[in-house]
Amino acid sequence: MAGTTPSVITVDRLIEQIKAGPSGPKVAAFFDFDGTLIQGYSAGALYAHRARHFELGPDEFVRTLRAALSGPLDEAEFEDLLVQGIRGWVGRTEDELLELGDQLFAQEIAGALFHGAWRLVRAHQNRGHTVVIATSATRMQAQPMARELGIDHVLCTELETEQGVLTGGLVGHTLWGKGKAAAAKEFARRQRISLKNSHAYANGDEDVALLDAVGFPHPVNPAPLLARHAAERGWDVARFQTKRGRFHPVALARTTALYGGFGAAVGAGAVAGALTFDRRGAVDLATSLFGRIGGYLGNIRIEITGQEHATHRPAVFFINHQSTLIDALVTSRVVQRGFTVVAKAEVKQMPVLGQLLTLADVAFVDRSNTAKAISAMEPAVDKLRKGISIAMSPEGTRSLSPRVGEFKKGGFHLARDAGVPIVPIVIRNAGEIMSRNAKVAQEGAIEVVVHEAVPTTAWTKADLDEWVPRMRQLYIDTLDEWPGVAAGKQWSDAIAKASVAARR
Repeated sequence: MAGTTPSVITVDRLIEQIKAGPSGPKVAAFFDFDGTLIQGYSAGALYAHRARHFELGPDEFVRTLRAALSGPLDEAEFEDLLVQGIRGWVGRTEDELLELGDQLFAQEIAGALFHGAWRLVRAHQNRGHTVVIATSATRMQAQPMARELGIDHVLCTELETEQGVLTGGLVGHTLWGKGKAAAAKEFARRQRISLKNSHAYANGDEDVALLDAVGFPHPVNPAPLLARHAAERGWDVARFQTKRGRFHPVALARTTALYGGFGAAVGAGAVAGALTFDRRGAVDLATSLFGRIGGYLGNIRIEITGQEHATHRPAVFFINHQSTLIDALVTSRVVQRGFTVVAKAEVKQMPVLGQLLTLADVAFVDRSNTAKAISAMEPAVDKLRKGISIAMSPEGTRSLSPRVGEFKKGGFHLARDAGVPIVPIVIRNAGEIMSRNAKVAQEGAIEVVVHEAVPTTAWTKADLDEWVPRMRQLYIDTLDEWPGVAAGKQWSDAIAKASVAARR
């Protein structure tokens, strides 16, 4: 029965409901963008960019500030505000604007993605649903996120162009309030989608019409008016954990402590190495110490499943990579000692940093000559043959979201050439704690699953080609169905089957 306060539903419970409901593309999931898929508003990154480049006039700044402080806007007020904002883009090409959107996405917007929203998007995609971003924002703001999350459909406010150049006008109406609901209904009509079986996620007071249009409305971190509507209609609301900003004093203090812990661990290792003349022992002291104290100083809990699989030495440890500092913390906590990482050979020549990484026993490889990529990995192979494990990302770089990127073959060749196993370490929530370009670390829990090691000694080229996509799918399945019990069982069965075949 409806009350004055809406009931709260967890993301896990929502995913259970999605799994229990109908599947297929005739079911849609409409996701609002600002405040629903991401924390805050993507327009903030755009206004900040324009301010830095002296493109934001005082009149527009005052109008925007007044609108932000005046409370909920109606459609006409929002359209007027948007038109005032895009006048500064008149004469620019659509391609220029989309390129700027990609830049702002990578630098700022991607890090604002709610992990809970990403999990819901994946749940709908796994059910074969038609996933749609429905937003009053422009395509330059929403399209990069759609591409990152594998969402094919974006309903947004479109900017008018003539021969690819912006005119300062709009195509039709903005997707604000009833306009967004109308766009969703028209999309459903064209795609022959059943709205009564479909879902919508939104946070704003203006989104009541969109939520009313579907059979499964989901208010997310709702604004006051929407929360009141949710209570009246008996809608459950979802609440995603919000992140503290870079200037929040607690977040700053916690991040400073985390970096301080890293520095203290490195310092302790350096002193020990100078006293004992044991460089490897010094590195092990630093990593194991950071793994123990870093989480405590940053108020970050690391919860590990399958720790027993991390005992293989030497081995190549694979991690999905979102955050340099947090991934280093997790690796130090899980692997603890007896490992190093791979770095580009040119880094060795950099003043101070090169010397520090050399002291840290890093394996420097020359990645500039792709024709000799395998031989370039020889320094890392040599480390493994000497009993020192390697921790690396099979994706090759930090990802912008929890999405698992394509796996490169270098780490697989490395393990095979050294005759050591590969240990898959799947990290969940690292980007929530500290995303790729974040300046501060958040508090919370990081969950980790260590899967069974796969031997590589008998691998042929065909075996390697087979295990690369299989390994990536293990990461995808584990993240989708955390903690990946079924995925781990299939993985273990595949290893056992390969072992039997190798003995024949």
